[in-house]
Amino acid sequence: MPLTQKFAYLFSITLGLSILLYLLRGLGIVTFLPGGILLGLIVLAISTFFLYTISITQR
Repeated sequence: MPLTQKFAYLFSITLGLSILLYLLRGLGIVTFLPGGILLGLIVLAISTFFLYTISITQR
């Protein structure tokens, strides 16, 4: 599996998980989750997006 595909999978998983947890926390279902964990997931999604775009542009 190429490295770009691994970054794409990791980005989609972290983005989907952070959106899901953000929505569930906003609805009041997952209230025990600290905001730092959600912020960490968002930062991880952004960093994997940058790694994915960098790996695409390299030859």
